[in-house]
Amino acid sequence: MALSEERKQVLQVLVDYIQDKVDSDKEIHLNFICTHNSRRSQFAQIWAQTAADYFGVPVKCYSGGVEVTEFNPSAVASIERVGFRVVSQGGDNPVYSVYHSDDSQPIIAYSKLYDDIVNPTTEFVAVMTCSHADENCPFIPGTEKRVSLLYDDPKEFDGTPQELAKYDERSMQIASELFYVFAHIKLHV
Repeated sequence: MALSEERKQVLQVLVDYIQDKVDSDKEIHLNFICTHNSRRSQFAQIWAQTAADYFGVPVKCYSGGVEVTEFNPSAVASIERVGFRVVSQGGDNPVYSVYHSDDSQPIIAYSKLYDDIVNPTTEFVAVMTCSHADENCPFIPGTEKRVSLLYDDPKEFDGTPQELAKYDERSMQIASELFYVFAHIKLHV
């Protein structure tokens, strides 16, 4: 997916944050935040961790919202369609273990608040993935930086003939942008 120069400038803020952490040999924590933590922030957590692992960048990725719902089943199906192995523990707000390879650690995905106990409370970047959360969360405690990386919501297509295609489109957009970010990190070996 080709990225516009404008989008590359937005992504450069995240590249610079991660590169500064790598250069200073500090832990890197990214918390992707959206209103319901059900679609875009889940895609972002999964794709960012996958890209970080692929490029060998020592990053821990998280996600959260301002409300708890569930990891949307259409979003789960979308990541399965591109080859992730997904194991569900079921329930009203199922916890999923997502694997990008046979030997990877699971990415734990479920809807939670951005300040949930499993998420970092200090020294992290808050990556806002939706305009509603970006506008309604003017302050995220403990963050070192806030980055607005906004995506259109595939939820608008729920129940329509375009639903599958739009979820896959959004997932691939997020994937291509986060792979772009991690491809630009220079590791010191």
